[in-house]
Amino acid sequence: MIELVSESRCIECNICVKVCPTNVFDKVPDAPPTIARQSDCQTCFMCELYCPVDALYVAPDVEPLAGINEQSLEEAKLLGSYRKNIGWGKSLTTTAKQDSTYQLLKK
Repeated sequence: MIELVSESRCIECNICVKVCPTNVFDKVPDAPPTIARQSDCQTCFMCELYCPVDALYVAPDVEPLAGINEQSLEEAKLLGSYRKNIGWGKSLTTTAKQDSTYQLLKK
């Protein structure tokens, strides 16, 4: 489920608003988009994949998390981590084979 739009990283390109299949975000003039309908999030990771500056965090959990903040996600290197793990983007190398989901599919 989408948990955070980073205020410090977001460049207000609104790509996340455009790619979200369930219309979770609202575009805000001169500000980062807001998570307006979090419960509609299908955890598809499309917003995190397409974000050019790793300003989003989508948790693999289907229930909202408590205590999520930008600083803790930054320290844990979780902002944009899904995109990095699958190697989506210029100069990134996939690490999908190390992902637990991939390991399940191998069996």
